[in-house]
Amino acid sequence: MSSSFNLGPPKASPGSLFLKSQFCTSPQWPSEDINLEGKVAIVTGSTSGLGLESSRQLLSHRLAVLIIAARSVERGETVASQLRSQFPNADIKVWSLEMESYASIQNFARRAGTELSRLDLAILNAGMQTASFGVVVGTGHETPVQVNYLSTVLLALLLLPILGAKSPAGHPGRLTIVSSGTARGAKLPECGGAQILSVLDDQSRPWDPVERYAVSKLLGHLFVAELVRYVSPDDVIVNLVDPGLVKDTNLQRGAPPLIAAFFYCYKAILGRTVPTGASTYVDAAVVKGKESHGCYVANWKLSSFAAFLYTPEGQKARGRLWKETLAELEFAGVQKILDGLTK
Repeated sequence: MSSSFNLGPPKASPGSLFLKSQFCTSPQWPSEDINLEGKVAIVTGSTSGLGLESSRQLLSHRLAVLIIAARSVERGETVASQLRSQFPNADIKVWSLEMESYASIQNFARRAGTELSRLDLAILNAGMQTASFGVVVGTGHETPVQVNYLSTVLLALLLLPILGAKSPAGHPGRLTIVSSGTARGAKLPECGGAQILSVLDDQSRPWDPVERYAVSKLLGHLFVAELVRYVSPDDVIVNLVDPGLVKDTNLQRGAPPLIAAFFYCYKAILGRTVPTGASTYVDAAVVKGKESHGCYVANWKLSSFAAFLYTPEGQKARGRLWKETLAELEFAGVQKILDGLTK
């Protein structure tokens, strides 16, 4: 079990935790002495917002190679050009990655395995919120669940052996998956005997864009709590990070106009700045050590998982979701990857 799980359920309500996070927590900026010279990093969703700013912060600590994983290579190159001007000694590459496509994810991971002689860390930041219920045609799954959970998990599993093999001896690879504080109050819908993923794909059931985003992040908590059993922190340190509520990001770009307008004003008043939010990424991916393996890092410290994980329903759902996810992704050989990690 990870330290986060051993902390037990949160001792305050999600609302109280949010207010404490936004108003009573001082940023813990990474030390200026951190030196990433020679290191190679992948950051997804890095053409704007927190992904871009965390990339900039990594480069400010002398990161040698940055892989910008971008849906639009053209936009990625525009961002890369700006970063190259600011950090001329870094090697900044743009690779195509479409998170709604399993084939694109597999191609991306395959490229990392063949083209990179070294890979030290990956920050999986790509995520979305939609305005209405939608399904990814190629997979048949509801869009936020596909992008925020299934596709992110597939990329994580494919990168794990690469991080383990291509990080220097004695220095574990780092895999940080971006989560959200909204997961703390989320719970899964009643499933009965149906599969969890099938229920989430059912358009006839009640659907809310804010609730579904939170559920998609809760799925990540459930998965990482199980994944930690298969991955040694001596090989790869895996953790979840919550940047808090952050202003001036594009997360709600796909939300209904009224919700997007509400969150714009809400975040303008309560949100952290983008540099502050991005510093949580650097903290989780670089500063935190093996003690953070399999943990949820919020407010720059190890924190309890979402309350749902500690309930009898959550404990059952964790095992069910694990099996469903591996079955969904078996085309990519994920079970073989996990078996290799435990040897």
